[in-house]
Amino acid sequence: MLAQFSIVPLDKGVSVGSEVAKVLQIIDNSGLPYKLNPMGTVVEGSWNEVMELIRTCHEETVNSSERVLTSISIDDRMGMQNRIEGKITSLEKRLNTSLRK
Repeated sequence: MLAQFSIVPLDKGVSVGSEVAKVLQIIDNSGLPYKLNPMGTVVEGSWNEVMELIRTCHEETVNSSERVLTSISIDDRMGMQNRIEGKITSLEKRLNTSLRK
């Protein structure tokens, strides 16, 4: 399963880098494959692994914020692995070119 999620503390003003850094440390320590992008993070794993990770990240942010917005998009395709890179590779083959990453 792939899940893209973002967690935004709504009471920290326009710069939330220090809060995002705390969440990224949790993601990195999880051992799950992930890819960071400017608007969120994509993680790959089983339903339970991914949801537990997102819950942990959300709770970490709630511990220091009065209001937190967590957005999640899930792509659940049975029997597929290494989709974080595989989906991009598949598109590059179809286009016969390298895409910006």
